[in-house]
Amino acid sequence: MPLNGDVLDVNTENILNALDSTVVVIDADGNIAYLNSAAEQFFAGSLAQLQGHAIGELLPPDSPLITLVKQVQKTGSSVSDYGLMLDTPRIVKQLVNVQVTALADTPGSAILTIFERSIVDKIDRQLTHRNAARSVTAMSAMLAHEVKNPLSGIRGAAQLLEQGVGEEDQQLTRLICDETDRICALVDRMEVFSDQRPLDREPVNAHKVLERVRQIAQNGFARNIRIIENYDPSLPHIDGNHDQLVQIFLNLVKNAAEAAHPSNGEIVLKTAYQHSVRFAVPGSTSRTHLPLVISVQDNGEGIPADLQDHLFDAFVTSKTNGSGLGLALVAKIVDDHGGVIEFDSQPGKTIFRVILPMSTEIPEQD
Repeated sequence: MPLNGDVLDVNTENILNALDSTVVVIDADGNIAYLNSAAEQFFAGSLAQLQGHAIGELLPPDSPLITLVKQVQKTGSSVSDYGLMLDTPRIVKQLVNVQVTALADTPGSAILTIFERSIVDKIDRQLTHRNAARSVTAMSAMLAHEVKNPLSGIRGAAQLLEQGVGEEDQQLTRLICDETDRICALVDRMEVFSDQRPLDREPVNAHKVLERVRQIAQNGFARNIRIIENYDPSLPHIDGNHDQLVQIFLNLVKNAAEAAHPSNGEIVLKTAYQHSVRFAVPGSTSRTHLPLVISVQDNGEGIPADLQDHLFDAFVTSKTNGSGLGLALVAKIVDDHGGVIEFDSQPGKTIFRVILPMSTEIPEQD
């Protein structure tokens, strides 16, 4: 790709102009060498107007975008930043996803790519998941007080009635007792949402967590399902709580097992490290470095489209006998860890990704 102002060859230029994302090529001096049609719209200027101008002329002096570009020019590595707020006279204030990549054959040059809709959707989903967890937290506290206590009285009354009625009526009183027990058990499951104590954190080996989950799964609900492990052997430790992380992935693997193909069910567990990836945390001005990605993939029919927008809400489920609390609990625990959960689903392939912070402590010998 030429950086001296020459016109790109037609095929390459057509391809870049067909992209919805903003693409800007920046030379070693920090000047704009090329931008595609989406970038012309984004920066409200044509290639002829902006070519040769410093990228800093389009952005505030303290823009993190400039810092990212300089970092790539200096190190030659790629960086990404999620939930970055851009606000300039040329640009309407908006959240974007930014990736800056070094040009291998042109030292000091970089390609800046800005994604608009995808990251807005991602941030919206994060906020939705957090709101879902908080709504269940409030509901669980209410249920424990307003529902569970009266149920105990109803069950006691039914047991007294059972002693003085015939066999036919005893079936009804036993039904009352069974149903009150079922509802109490549901409320007990929800009480975990009202636990607001801070996490007891330590460096946690993600692969040991997944190994425990795999053992539980293959000795129980996933006995007839193939589980494939694709792990990054050098993955750093998670800053988290071991038992709660097991709870997260046990729920996700159980869901994957129930969704997997009935005759050749397959689950893929994968870990990866994302270099230089940061997220804007909804409701906060801080930016969180979340480099650890753990994913659970199944080969089932996919999540129904009408459920996807509310998947992490309490009581939302496609299962006949499901309570709809499993993913709501997962969302809460991930939120407690300062992480993010997201998913992609289509027929034959559903992936849940949990993105978590890395521990900065030196772990004890595993």
